[in-house]
Amino acid sequence: MRDKWNLQGIGMTSQRTRDRMVARLREQGITHAELLQVMIRLPRHIFIDDALSHRAYEDVSLPIGFQQTISQPWIVAKMTELLLEQPERPKRVLELGTGSGYQTAVLASLFAQVFSIERIGSFQDKARARFSALKLNNITLRHGDGYQGWPAKGEFDAILITAAPEFVPEALLEQLAPNGCIILPLGAEQQKLVRVTKTESGSQIETITDVKFVPLVAGVA
Repeated sequence: MRDKWNLQGIGMTSQRTRDRMVARLREQGITHAELLQVMIRLPRHIFIDDALSHRAYEDVSLPIGFQQTISQPWIVAKMTELLLEQPERPKRVLELGTGSGYQTAVLASLFAQVFSIERIGSFQDKARARFSALKLNNITLRHGDGYQGWPAKGEFDAILITAAPEFVPEALLEQLAPNGCIILPLGAEQQKLVRVTKTESGSQIETITDVKFVPLVAGVA
């Protein structure tokens, strides 16, 4: 299975190209050393269709099918770094939107347990095979509706959402541990990347930057 995925890459998918991607992330303000080392090691090209793999290390989002995208490297790094800035590193992280699995793999390389929900069932078999090839054994997948979260597995120390709802789902706040945070793009046409922290009196929202994500859709497919 490891050979099938060509983990080392060649040419535009080589280690040298990954190194250039991470150098660019440093220039763009990503500073967490452990995160940068994870992104140097992880072969992003295996999470993209072969026809687009030569663009894997460009700082762009790319289509993965079903009108979904793999996020650009900077946004993957930024959202993950926001989790790593928590006063105590989260141990149990819920991700909404597995997609091709790249963000999931980054999380699994940094946090003890990752639970990931994907509404499009056909994504999951490929994602599971990629995780197996990378020997990432701390990921639990579910085909389900992200708006509902995963009550049976909560509480979560952190939640990361890779598609944009227009509001913070109440079910997710209920499944968040005290002082935990949700990192998500929020809004419809005008979206902001925000960090929502659960407090004793409710929640606190911090706006990070403007972003553009596909919408978070209810239900399953």
